[in-house]
Amino acid sequence: MRSVKRLLLLMIWMLAVPLTQAGGLTDNGEFSSAPVMNQGERWRIGYFEGGEYVDYQKVLIETIKGLMQLGWIEKTEIPQQQGEQTDQLWQWLQQGIHSEYIEFVPDAHYTAKWDETVRSQLTETIITRLNQNDLDLMIAMGTWAGKSLANNRHHTPTMVLSASDPISTGIIKSVYDSGYDHVHATVDPNRYERQVRVFHDIVDFKTLGVAYEDTENGRSYAALDVIEKQSRQQGFKIVSCHTLSDISDTAKAEASVIDCFRKLAPQVDAIYVTVQGGVTANSIGQLVKIANENRVPTFSQSGSDEVRKGLLLSLSQAGFRYIGEFHASTFAKVFNGAEPNQLTQLFEEPPRMAVNLKTAEIVGFNPPLLLLGAADEVYRDIPSE
Repeated sequence: MRSVKRLLLLMIWMLAVPLTQAGGLTDNGEFSSAPVMNQGERWRIGYFEGGEYVDYQKVLIETIKGLMQLGWIEKTEIPQQQGEQTDQLWQWLQQGIHSEYIEFVPDAHYTAKWDETVRSQLTETIITRLNQNDLDLMIAMGTWAGKSLANNRHHTPTMVLSASDPISTGIIKSVYDSGYDHVHATVDPNRYERQVRVFHDIVDFKTLGVAYEDTENGRSYAALDVIEKQSRQQGFKIVSCHTLSDISDTAKAEASVIDCFRKLAPQVDAIYVTVQGGVTANSIGQLVKIANENRVPTFSQSGSDEVRKGLLLSLSQAGFRYIGEFHASTFAKVFNGAEPNQLTQLFEEPPRMAVNLKTAEIVGFNPPLLLLGAADEVYRDIPSE
């Protein structure tokens, strides 16, 4: 009963978040988002990522859809993408869309393939190009790219997307100030606190398993400081297992996470599945199988797509739609004259739950009616591998 009461209070708190924050439109209408040309030319957009990651692909797709909604790109169907890449999507953008206003520059897609040496080389190449004023806006996708381009070595508007915690990793100064006029990083400072709190109040675990790479970036991806704070406040124990994440050998990263799940599952009450290079479309089925065989509830830090694939719970992300609309609006305002640092970086998605009922049945979890009432994504099966 105590757990249900806590859950009720948490849901009330979550649902009290103003939905206006989901759009991030807090500049009081000072800047327009209407399509406008760049002195008769199209605005030229570039892209840089640390390596392939499925969230990067999804965020980019939803940002493109957001630009379509705003009229910057003619509406068209984006083809189903394979794997976790963005380079093929970028190539499709050259022929698959029509826009009088923006151009996704063909030779301006860069990926470091999770190789630190390649990242350093590409950073120099990109900064040199930006200083030649060849690009009008740069998308820095993820923590690696954000750390490479959030600096004063250039002054091209740079949008940092999908960085797990851009404040703790030093990409930006604070929620309200990126530290650079030309840099903007989307941030939700309370997202992981909400996740861990709601997971604990639903499941009431005593020991929480967390697999992560034991590096500065890895601990940031996992929001380890948030988990440790919640551990002290809520009185649960953390059981850690260290993985490999930001490496070029994806298969090795996947194997390290699978191995950690095998170690964690027999000794914990629940597992918080963190964002990292080894949690992929290839490995998620095995991770679900290990957790379910051990009747261990799971919560996806990444979002509801992993619940669709068999993890028990997450906060619903509505297919990344809201974040894509937020990014599109920000891009549009920059093209209309706003300095990136003049626009809000705070983004808090409308809070809803995602739950997999088949997994709930397997692990012996009976979802409270309150949880089901707050869920806008309910999955009833687990896809076969």
